[in-house]
Amino acid sequence: MTIEIRPVQHAARFLGFLVALVVIDVAPGYATAAGTLTVAQQPVTDEKAVFATVESISVVPARGRIGGTVVQLAVREGDRVTAGQAIATIGDEKLVLQMKSLDAQIEAVQAQANQAQLDFTRTEGLVERGILPRVKLDEQRTALNVADNGLRAKTAERAVINEQLNQGQVLAPADGRVLKRLITVGSVVLAGDPIVTVAQQNFKLRLRVPERHARLLKAGDKVRVDGAELAGEASKWGVIDLVYPQIEEGRVIADATVEGLGEYFVGDRLRVWISGGTRPAFVVPSSYVTTRFGIDYVRLRKGNDTIDVPVQRGRDVPTPALPDGLEILSGIRAGDQLVQP
Repeated sequence: MTIEIRPVQHAARFLGFLVALVVIDVAPGYATAAGTLTVAQQPVTDEKAVFATVESISVVPARGRIGGTVVQLAVREGDRVTAGQAIATIGDEKLVLQMKSLDAQIEAVQAQANQAQLDFTRTEGLVERGILPRVKLDEQRTALNVADNGLRAKTAERAVINEQLNQGQVLAPADGRVLKRLITVGSVVLAGDPIVTVAQQNFKLRLRVPERHARLLKAGDKVRVDGAELAGEASKWGVIDLVYPQIEEGRVIADATVEGLGEYFVGDRLRVWISGGTRPAFVVPSSYVTTRFGIDYVRLRKGNDTIDVPVQRGRDVPTPALPDGLEILSGIRAGDQLVQP
C-alpha cells in the first residue's frame, strides 16, 4: 500500500515559513532600537460633551457726538476696527453756515483792530509832541484793547464750531468687530444716537451645562474644544473663568477663555468637552498601537524578545502633555514595557 505524504510536506514547509516570519518580526535588535514605554495607571478626566457659543464680553455702541446727517459710512458688518478709528461722518449744514458767518465777523473785527492800532500809534506821537492831551492816548489804548479782545473772542468761537465739525467723525470705542450697522448714509441722527455696534475682541466661550453636572463644574477647570470644530486642526484648550450662580432652564452657564476665538463669528456654536469627574485608566500614545486586519496590537517586551499583544482600544484622551493620548481598555497591565513600532 502506498501512502501519499506530499500535502503534509507542503504544510510543514508553510509552517516553517510562518515561524521564520515570526522570528524575523520579533528580532531583539529591533526592540532595542525602538522607544519604550512603561505602562502605568493614571487619572483621566471623564469628559462630557456640551455646546458653547462664541460671545463677546461686551458689545459697545459707537455713538455720534453731534446731530446731523450721516454723509459717510466706512465700515460694514464683520469688519475689524481699532479704538479711535473713524467709522462714519456726520455733517451739519448749520455748522458750516455758522463757520462762514464767523469768518466774516473775524475779518471785520480784524480790520477794526488794525485801525485801532494805527489810531493808537498816531495819538501816541501827537501826545509826545504835546499836541494832544494824554487822555486821548488812554482812550485809544482802551479802543485797541477792546478790538483785540473782540478778535480773540471771535477766533475762540470759530474754534468751537470747528471742533463741532471735527466731532462729526464717529470713532470706534474699542478694538473689535462690527456686529451691526444701525443707520445708512443719509439718515438724520441726534447727538448720542448709536451708529454701529462693536463687539470687543476678547471673545469668550459661553457654556450651557446640564444642571446634573453643576456640582462638578468650577472656575479653573480645563475645557477642550473638539478638533473637528477647528477644520482638522488639533484640539484647543481653555480655562473656565466664571460659573454663574443661577440655573436657567435646567442649565448652568459658565464662561471659558480659549485662545484664537477671534477667528470665529459671534454666536458660533462649538462642541466643547468639560470635566465630568476622574477615573484611573491606561493611556498610551496612539503611535504605539498598530491595526492589522481590524485588530489592534501593541508590541510588548518580554525579556530579550518582543511580542504583539492584541488590545481593546478605548476613546481618544488628548491632553496638553499628550495630544495623541489613547485609552487602552484591556490587554495590558501596569508595569508592562511597550515598544514603539
